Amino acid sequence: MPTGSAPVASQRHRFDLPPDVTYLNCAYMSPKPRDVVDAGIAAARRAARPWEYGVEDFFEPVERLRRLAAALFGTPDDPEAVAIVPAVSYGIGVAVENLPLEAGDEIVVLDEQFPSNVYPWREAARRVGARLRTVVRDDGRSWAEAILGAIGPQTAVVAVPQVHWTDGSVVDLAVVGEAARRVGAALVVDATQSLGAVPFPIDDAQPDFVVAAGYKWLFGPYGLGYLWVAPHHRDGRPLEQGWIAREGAADFSRLVDYTDRFEAGAGRYDVGERSNFVLVPMAIAALELVTGWGVVEVAATLADLTAVIAEEAAARGLEVPEPADRAPHIVGLRAPGGFPDDLGAELAARGVYVSIRGDAIRVSPHLYNDVEDVARFFAVLDAV
Repeated sequence: MPTGSAPVASQRHRFDLPPDVTYLNCAYMSPKPRDVVDAGIAAARRAARPWEYGVEDFFEPVERLRRLAAALFGTPDDPEAVAIVPAVSYGIGVAVENLPLEAGDEIVVLDEQFPSNVYPWREAARRVGARLRTVVRDDGRSWAEAILGAIGPQTAVVAVPQVHWTDGSVVDLAVVGEAARRVGAALVVDATQSLGAVPFPIDDAQPDFVVAAGYKWLFGPYGLGYLWVAPHHRDGRPLEQGWIAREGAADFSRLVDYTDRFEAGAGRYDVGERSNFVLVPMAIAALELVTGWGVVEVAATLADLTAVIAEEAAARGLEVPEPADRAPHIVGLRAPGGFPDDLGAELAARGVYVSIRGDAIRVSPHLYNDVEDVARFFAVLDAV
């Protein structure tokens, strides 16, 4: 992570968080900033007057959103790299459709990886006689070291996250991407638990496809996400055969002059009804906020806070990943004997919100949190 970044001042005033709520669960779902909620309300009210929509409303906001997302992926001068998708599974479906698999090929995934980047590959492997190779990290190895041990001549796809969703452990995508390229394998990344919170290493990783849901670290609405597509995959097969991604679609009077030609770039992979007149304005407001904060600055600010969490956890005998092995915005805490099954509910009953994922308490703060929230979390944890 870049160093020397100025911390971002508390942004709690931008959120509707009651004083008795300690929300350390952005990896589950971000609270929506007031600006995003206001944009959605205004957009919903406008929908009552559809005669006021013009042709430009179908296109211009989407292109604005595409530009904002492209910058977060690390390609601000290449908005054509981004497709608008409804979910990670949709984006992974695009990757499956456009990456050839044959019998005997291997698809590398991680142990306990989020299922949206597993189920589509399982089904694709079943169809052609390929197989999933699940990487288990043990013996103190990093994820990258474990993945390198699984990549070989039969590897066709490496499908991994940038940050593991259960505990915030990181995957060195630069190392993994280089190893994948050496054997001619594609790299497909689920960046849902990282995009917007840490810089994405697009140049070092050289991925084929990267997808991220928009409702976590990007503060947008549920049901809208972003798919980044490498240049050599932008003339592939979309999952849908819609009208709006075709050349000349802005001329509504000639939509029945059917064409097989798509607009340039990854837009051919956009979901149908991509112009969603309520969700898109909310997503624009959200990405403008994230961009304004600065991803490097967000990462540096959250790293300071998670360092306090890690220190307090270690003082209580909990197991915490080493700093080099964890992301700056998520900390997975484990107990030698495990945690009670009802721990999450007990914490929530006292106004403290985290997630239990696998055998870890996943603590994921953001700019609306501070050291007082951390102190309250541990006070309640001690009590229960």
